[in-house]
Amino acid sequence: GQEGRHVAQTAMNHESSRSHLLTMIKISSTNADTGETIRGKIVLVDLAGSERLKKSKPSPQQQTEAIEINKSLTALVDVIEALVQSQRDKKDGKPGRFIPYRNHKLTQLLQDSLGGPSKALMFVNCSPASSNVSETLSSLRYAARAKAVTNHRQ
Repeated sequence: GQEGRHVAQTAMNHESSRSHLLTMIKISSTNADTGETIRGKIVLVDLAGSERLKKSKPSPQQQTEAIEINKSLTALVDVIEALVQSQRDKKDGKPGRFIPYRNHKLTQLLQDSLGGPSKALMFVNCSPASSNVSETLSSLRYAARAKAVTNHRQ
């Protein structure tokens, strides 16, 4: 995974991630007595951070990358928001909502990790610098939205 990882220096970050990193580990276990096989999957995701172009002062190539990163993160927020609202609707006896997984490749890849019987954990890397307060608050709001999604066994 690291070979395909792209980083570059910006005005805000010496080693700025220019891509997301997804690692999928598939696990299979067979009961020797019954022959029953159980399968699972662990998905580790390192999301590139959103970027404020005015602060990061990217090159033209980095600007294109930043725009694509921001699009994917927006699509992920849209999915998270739709999942939360769908859960509220179901509690109120309303039909579930459309979840826009197909709006971006990132959300398509994470579809079975974001809803249903999966367990999701999010770690947020925040800057302690006072100059980055708005980015830190934005990251924490993002995590708070994700925390509102409750997955259930099906």
